[in-house]
Amino acid sequence: MKLTAEQSPAVRGRPRSFDRERALERAMKVFWRQGYEATSLSDLTAAMGVNPPSLYGAFGDKEKLFLEAVERYRAGVGSRDATLAEAPTARAAIEAALQRTARGLSGDGVGCMLVTSAVNCSVPRVKKALALHRAAVEAGMRKRIERGIRDGELPADTDAGGLAKFYETVTQGMSSQAMDGATRRSLLAVVATAMRAWPEKKKVGPDSA
Repeated sequence: MKLTAEQSPAVRGRPRSFDRERALERAMKVFWRQGYEATSLSDLTAAMGVNPPSLYGAFGDKEKLFLEAVERYRAGVGSRDATLAEAPTARAAIEAALQRTARGLSGDGVGCMLVTSAVNCSVPRVKKALALHRAAVEAGMRKRIERGIRDGELPADTDAGGLAKFYETVTQGMSSQAMDGATRRSLLAVVATAMRAWPEKKKVGPDSA
């Protein structure tokens, strides 16, 4: 006999109200706050409001859940793509990206998820994935700087890769500072100081002497 929807037994391990996207968002916040290694299965199930079978059924395991949470972070709160693309100049783009990071990091005692989650992490695949994500962020800055060089905003001999790595290093440093409780004001001051290292084109003309 065919059962109706009301008569059909519920899927074992997963509550009817299970919201995968909401659960993923909550898992992301736990990983972001505690890092990969320090986050336990019980931490995740408590935050997500699910039991272990539901977690495994929806996400596979802790590692797969984490990697999906990182993707969510990169696409959402951790994304700089629009900021880099929309700014009128390369300098404005990098400064805006750093300021966005500073504002996002300050006030809650957590740093960048791509940095904090790697602290004390001993899982090779997770470490590699985080390194690749950080490299992708740095590559985005490098491309914007290269565009600025092509547009004549920066000296032609500017080391785009080195400059991008410098500003990514600043970002990672701000992440560590945020974990120690740095204020928004102090992080924005770091950004302002870092932007003084931006290479300027030499003036040509009688006033350049």
